[in-house]
Amino acid sequence: MTQRKSPLKLLMFLLALSAQMAGAAGPCGQPGQFLAPPASLPGSAPTPLVPGQLLQQLARKQVVLLGERHDYADDHRWQLMMLTALQQIHPKLAIGFEMFPRRMQPVLDRWVAGQLSEAEFLQQTEWDKVWKLDPQLYLPLFRFARQYRLPMLALNVEHELVTEVRNTGLDAVPETRREGVGRPAAPSSAYLEALQAIFDAHPAMQDSKTSRPAPFAHFVEAQTLWDRAMAEGIARFLQGHPEILVVGVLGAGHVRNGYGVPHQLRDLGVSAVANLLTVPSDHDCAEIVPSLADAVFLIPPQPEQDAALPPRLGVSLAEAKEGIRIEKVMPGSLAQRSGLLEGDVIVQAAASKVRTIEEVRSHVYRQPAGTWLPLLIRRGNDSLEIVVRFPPEAEAATVPRPH
Repeated sequence: MTQRKSPLKLLMFLLALSAQMAGAAGPCGQPGQFLAPPASLPGSAPTPLVPGQLLQQLARKQVVLLGERHDYADDHRWQLMMLTALQQIHPKLAIGFEMFPRRMQPVLDRWVAGQLSEAEFLQQTEWDKVWKLDPQLYLPLFRFARQYRLPMLALNVEHELVTEVRNTGLDAVPETRREGVGRPAAPSSAYLEALQAIFDAHPAMQDSKTSRPAPFAHFVEAQTLWDRAMAEGIARFLQGHPEILVVGVLGAGHVRNGYGVPHQLRDLGVSAVANLLTVPSDHDCAEIVPSLADAVFLIPPQPEQDAALPPRLGVSLAEAKEGIRIEKVMPGSLAQRSGLLEGDVIVQAAASKVRTIEEVRSHVYRQPAGTWLPLLIRRGNDSLEIVVRFPPEAEAATVPRPH
């Protein structure tokens, strides 16, 4: 394999420089640094890594997993920089995404082939139903894959499958409804302890059909099935393309400590796996524990609201016959404070008829701080106008961001 090394130093300089400009040094170091978690010895601390050497090591793996906090814009900027640097060393890349269920693979293929516009891509992947987070966080990654014709892999399963397993257990779900996912490898005792802590912290976790608490065993089965599905998607691709480095873009919980997807990959015979995570530079160094990841990347301290992100109404939307129906209003959101209710149908925004969810989002994203956006709403048999007042920038920074 021919390696292209000449642009690497420039890329690493830009990587470090962009992060350093974004925030001051914290307890563990400067944003833009890679750190190796400490050894298991008591009192040991994370150690800085040389980016170029780390990336050369990563390029020799079969899989590199980039764990993210889904709503951290800096995590997605880091992912894009990692993809850019790795592609310079190892041009044969594929990118696996947790964000898409398996059935979306043909849509991802059409996107990479240049056959879809961005609006068509988001609509055909049912983004507002399947993932729902701000697409602007992920579009730079999708554009990168398309620009370099890198395969995009749909790694996930339907959310309904995970929910059903969590409520009823894996054995109660017929194999015909498991989307081809095999039985997961048994989780480690350490993963069970971590999952128990998550389960105990969410006492409201209920069986959606009976309102009874779901057993912890079912919760474990759901989580490991989720991990297994993504690991199988990666392993299956590698079987047919062993020369390609797969970079996984998925939630940090599936990567942390190697418990989730890495564990299932090892069970599938894929052992050359690297796990990377981000840590805000103002966090306690004690959070970077041994075995957390192969490397962590320090990002700037995270404010309550990232001003770089477009504004949000704080609603879940669905297309309806007369417009766009509001299915859920988030507590504390602009929508709630403006008087919007679940079941309202948005007919017009700024006097323009809206027919798709993307059209509503486009109006919201273009709205400057401190301005008003009039919406024509149908509520039952009534039509009314509701004005959404976007707060000034200084005030907006104190507003909790609904997710």
